[in-house]
Formats: sequence, C-alpha cells, structure tokens
Amino acid sequence: MLARARSEGDTGRGRLRVYLGMAPGVGKTYAALQECQRRRAQGVDVVLGFVEHYGRPQTAAQIGQLEVVPRKRVPYGGATVEEMDTDAVLARRPRVVLVDELAHTNAPGSAREKRWQDVEAIRDAGIDVLSTMNVQHLESVADIVESITGAPVRERLPDAVLDGADEVELIDMSPHALRQRIQGGHVYPAGRAGAALESFFRAGNLTALRELALRRTAQQVDEQLQVYMVGHGIDASWPASERVLVCVDHQPLSKQLVRRAWRMASGLRAELLAAYVEPPDWEQLPFQVQKAVEANLRFAEDLGARVVRRPGRDVAASLAALAKEENVAQVVIGRSSHGRWHELFRGSVVTGLLRRVRTVDVHVIGDDTSHPDTP
Repeated sequence: MLARARSEGDTGRGRLRVYLGMAPGVGKTYAALQECQRRRAQGVDVVLGFVEHYGRPQTAAQIGQLEVVPRKRVPYGGATVEEMDTDAVLARRPRVVLVDELAHTNAPGSAREKRWQDVEAIRDAGIDVLSTMNVQHLESVADIVESITGAPVRERLPDAVLDGADEVELIDMSPHALRQRIQGGHVYPAGRAGAALESFFRAGNLTALRELALRRTAQQVDEQLQVYMVGHGIDASWPASERVLVCVDHQPLSKQLVRRAWRMASGLRAELLAAYVEPPDWEQLPFQVQKAVEANLRFAEDLGARVVRRPGRDVAASLAALAKEENVAQVVIGRSSHGRWHELFRGSVVTGLLRRVRTVDVHVIGDDTSHPDTP
C-alpha cells in the first residue's frame, strides 16, 4: 500500500480500470464501450483489443465507429478459436484499449496463459486499459460462489490483479432487474433464458453475488482512501468506512462490549475489529487472566470480528494508533472499574483515548458490577 502511495503520479505504466459486476448481463461491456465512445469524442486514441457482446444488440450497437484490432486465430482441438492479438495492440500503440473478460484463459499455444497477463504486458508499454470481470472469477471467492450457485468457476483471477487496478467501477443492478432482463431476452436467447433463471440466476444466488461484489468494491475504495491519506500525510482518521473497534480485556464486561459493538457494526454494515493491548508482562500474568482474555477474544471472533492483538504499555495510545491505522469510525470501550482516586493518580484509559482521537466517536459502556466510586 505504501509503495502504491509513493508511486502515485508515475505515468510510465498504463492505468487499469476494471468494470466489476455480480453476474453476466449487468452491463459491464456496455459501460466500457460507452466510456470508449466518450473518450473518442474527446479526441483520445481508443481501440478495441477484444470485445465479446454475445449477440446482444444494444451492446453491439455501442461499438459504432470505434476501431477494432483484428483478432488472432489460434488452432485448437481440430478447430480455430479467436483470441486477442496482443502483439497487434502493442504495435498499434493506442492511448487506450478495451480488453473484455479479464479472467479469460487463452487457448493453448498462445504467448500467455491468461488474458490478464496480456493486459499487464499492454500496461507495461504505457497503454491504458479498460477491462471487465464478474466477482465470481476472483480466486478468493470462487469456492464460495461454487457453494452458493452449485456451478464450478473455471476461469479464476488472482486477487492481486484487481488489487493492482487503478480504478474499480461497480456496475450494479438489482437481482429483480437482471432477471427481468433475462426474461426479456436481453442477455440470453429465448431458448436459454428459462434454464438460466432456474439455475445460476436464481434470486438468492444473485443477492449473494451482489453482496460479494459490493463488499469487494468497498474494500478497494477503502484501501484507496488509506493510500491517499498516507500519500498526503493526513494523520487524522476520516470515518468514511464505518469500521467499528471494540476494546477487549480479561473483564467479564468484555462480552457485553463485543455484543454492543456487533449490533452497532451490523446496523452500519461495517467491519468489526476486536482489539486487545497486550502488556509487556503478558507471560507473567495469572493464568486465569490469560484464559479470560483468550476466551473473550474467541467470543469476538465467533461473532465475526477481526481480532487484533497489539503489544503496548499505554493502552490508550495503542488503541488510538490502531484506530488511526484502520480508519475506525466508532470505538466501543468499557468504563474503568477502578475508583476515582486510581483514575486521578494513574489516569483513565477512556480519558486518554478521548484526548487522542478527536474525529472518532467513542462509546463508553458502563458495568453494573463495577466497584463503588471510592478510594
């Protein structure tokens, strides 16, 4: 991430914009072609390296007067298949090229196994690339998609390829609208529409795929925000990601805090982090204390939290640094069970945290079993 921040502004390599969708038919290629037409109208040198419109009239019509690089014919299995002619694109040297279906596997005998590798070679030549893909082709979620849809995902793309894109644009559509498009014959021929709707394109499948696409895009946007903040030396937290941090220790109150933070994160559709600041003398702490900490962290993990253990002497400073690094919007912490005199002479974690995080909402939760406020 730091390397990307430092290399911002380096124009030696072509930029990559990926149009990401939840499933075929949402309009990724259509949107990419519209962008090509827009840039062509502005005088930008644009060509189509490879476009697959699957006979969809509205998508095919968007090609219009755009220049198409002829495809390369590759003999395979007694037949001939067409692939992108990467060498021809490199020789043509346009400013921008559209390369559809980023996760595609090239025919055996091609110079490169995968189309994304062709795209990387084009970018290395300083050419900007527009490309498209569906979320199920990401390696990290392909197995999840198979379990949801029952359909094997044969074309897979390393997540690092999408992570390395300069822009990811989500082409979103509700499951109902996509099913309506399929029923209307706008995605598949009439003979295939019914089977598609009863298998891969069931409403439940599409809802799950849509959530995967939304989450993946949000993750990309959040990373780009952090890169921007690092690159521009911004120290404050910008609570745009609605990430929730809950502070856990050995006290029984921790489970109550985790439950409260989980409800908050669920309502915000935010990521939940559970943090424990581990003191330098962790190994010397009583066994029952260590056991209680581990149990509370497991409880947080069971509720879906990402557990972060951070060594540190100053709990408030460690939590504040973590909140900044993770761009946290909300912190949930328990009120100290120590009395007023203890806080007066040794300081309160809550007070120390509030001093250090001016742009984060801190929720202080009380404990009904806390000690009375006496010396």
